[in-house]
Amino acid sequence: LAPDMPVFSVRTMDEATRQTTLMRRFNLTLMSIFAGVALLLAAIGLYGVIAYAVGQRRREIGLRQAIGASSGDIHRLMLGAGLRMIVPGIVIGVLGALALGRVIAAQLYGVGTADPFVLACVTALLIAVALAACAIPTLRAARIPPMEALRDE
Repeated sequence: LAPDMPVFSVRTMDEATRQTTLMRRFNLTLMSIFAGVALLLAAIGLYGVIAYAVGQRRREIGLRQAIGASSGDIHRLMLGAGLRMIVPGIVIGVLGALALGRVIAAQLYGVGTADPFVLACVTALLIAVALAACAIPTLRAARIPPMEALRDE
């Protein structure tokens, strides 16, 4: 059309697409980092609460062991206490995600407002992190010698 016209801003379609989605990718990366930090803080907080509960029940654990409770019984006791905290949080979180799904639907591409696969994966991840946070205090509780636990006041 105009052979003497200079050509400028020549780029591939991938470069053009990358440039137009740069801000969206930055926001996605930032939200992912914040989500990871929130998951880490939740795990640390849950670990602290469970460790505190184990410390408060140290005499009870020692008494149970002195009576004849096995370490498996202590594991079940402490994991049950952890699950009583985890399950309501997961239920409230899933209900909140379903309620707020429409608000963030504009930012989700190719995913519905209540995608069952995403909700199931996130729920499974949070349960796994919560159970891992419960495991360390539970293992410590099972190793408490009964006489040491009963002597503490």
